[in-house]
Parts: sequence; C-alpha cells; structure tokens
Amino acid sequence: MIVELDVDNIAKAVQQKLEKRVEPNDILKALTAGMDEVGRRYEQKEYFLTELVLAGETMKEAFDVLKPRLTSKERGKRRPVVVATVKGDNHDIGKNILITMLVSAGFEVIDLGVDCPKEKIVEAVRKHDAKVLALSCLLTMTMREISVVSEALKDAGLRDKVKVIVGGAPLNMELAKEMGADDHSADAIDGVRHIKALLGV
Repeated sequence: MIVELDVDNIAKAVQQKLEKRVEPNDILKALTAGMDEVGRRYEQKEYFLTELVLAGETMKEAFDVLKPRLTSKERGKRRPVVVATVKGDNHDIGKNILITMLVSAGFEVIDLGVDCPKEKIVEAVRKHDAKVLALSCLLTMTMREISVVSEALKDAGLRDKVKVIVGGAPLNMELAKEMGADDHSADAIDGVRHIKALLGV
C-alpha cells in the first residue's frame, strides 16, 4: 500500500492488522520495507518527487495509527534527530519527506518546523540530547543561517556533541563545510543514508 501510494486506505488497513493482533513492530517493518522500495524506485527514476511526497503522506497516515501501540522498549531504540528549516525559509517538502523516511527507519524525530530561529534549534538539541541536527535551506539568501546556528551551538557548548547535516537546492558539500556543517545530502533518501553513517548505524 505504501508503494501503491494508497493514502486513503492505509490507516484503516493498519488498524485492521492491529485488531487481528499482528505485532506493531512487524507492521512497522512492513511499512519500512515499503518506504525502502519507494526509495529504490526514486533512485532508479521510476518514481519522482510527487510520488515521494505521496509515499510520505501514506507513511504518516499509517504511523499515526501505529505510534501509540509501539512499546516503550521499541521507542527506546529510536535515536533522536532534530530537523528544521532555517530562519527566513518557509519550504518544508524536502524536510517532511526526510522526517517520514527517518521515522520509518526507526529514528525519533523532533520536527521544529520552518522559519526556525537558532535559539529554538539549540534548545531542542540540548533538551533531546540529539546527536544529529538536520537543517533544510532552499533559498540562497538564507544559507548563512547555517553558520549562525553552528556558532550558536558552539556558544552553548553543544557543537562537539552534535553532527550537523544540511540539504537544499543551493547547497553542496563544499558550501556545507564552509558554513560549519559536518555533512550535506542531495535529497531525503540520501539524507537518511548519511544520517545513519554519522551515527554509525
């Protein structure tokens, strides 16, 4: 259903599986396998951004039903990742796809939304003891905000404790490093791979 982008029926299907006493973790594994296949099709150019967005919506619908049923033990394995679009930028498609992919890969995601000031980002990294901060930036004029956030993390004594990965149209690895980030990814699927590598998982 994830691969077929069945956003209208997936929540009901998950609910039915739960009522039949299927283990929530097994349902999550099936959903994750679906997202992995969507990712493969995207990389092979069989699916495009539209399908990726729809798959993300489908996964979200499923996860909303499933989340309360996941045990604390299962949740305990979930590593926190803070995700935000930088101040001055209101784009969220890439960010939202990344979040869906991270959730399906077993991460706990703290979504700070768009147009996010450095103070809010620093506070979230501290509060959740996040080891990865993913920043989205779609506008050339807001790229400098990455440096601002990096400096704010330094001032708070947190920069050495968190890996900063950035993504968005105007960025590349060279610019990312120049702005004080640790890593760059070209898209959401690549982003999950990079985040796993940063965490050594």
